[in-house]
Amino acid sequence: MPELEPPRIVGSAEVSDRASLGDGTVVWPLAHVREDARVGRECIISRGAYVGPGVQVGDRCKIKDQALVYEPAVLEDGVFVGPAVVLTNDTFPRAVTPEGELKGADDWEMVGVTVREGASIGARTVCVAPVTIGRWALVAAGATVAADVPDFALVVGSPARRIRWVGRAGLPLEDRGDGVFACPRTGEEYVEEDGVLRERG
Repeated sequence: MPELEPPRIVGSAEVSDRASLGDGTVVWPLAHVREDARVGRECIISRGAYVGPGVQVGDRCKIKDQALVYEPAVLEDGVFVGPAVVLTNDTFPRAVTPEGELKGADDWEMVGVTVREGASIGARTVCVAPVTIGRWALVAAGATVAADVPDFALVVGSPARRIRWVGRAGLPLEDRGDGVFACPRTGEEYVEEDGVLRERG
């Protein structure tokens, strides 16, 4: 494996001194990476993206323009977060307490979105915490995700619902019968059992 260059912070990007960036990672202008966030190796944090305090981002992730990743989100390796995606962190949001006082950090409990390895979230999707997006799942643009998404699921709509299975290449899988599905690009086979898809072998 070739040696990677040190992380690069471009132009007006703002990265906290307490944040951690892996080698090969680039943070583009107007992006903001907050304190105690950890971003892995070979990541791209695009223009205007926001990564909240303590957010965990794995290796080779892409967080595209204007995406908002609020703490305490966790993104595993190889995750794609499309433009203007929002990963929320408050189940019952209010600006003020029942007494009308401005809420502070101690007045609410943060909940996060977890995005598993290889999953992709399409542009302008809203993920309502706490939810988990499964491994290699694909969330269509504009969806509202309010429930966990299974591994390899293609979900669409508001609220998001599964319409197909997808493989690691991101293409919808072909149904070969008897619970066997195959990727039209790679030929990899998958098996569905009790509503769960797994890689064959």
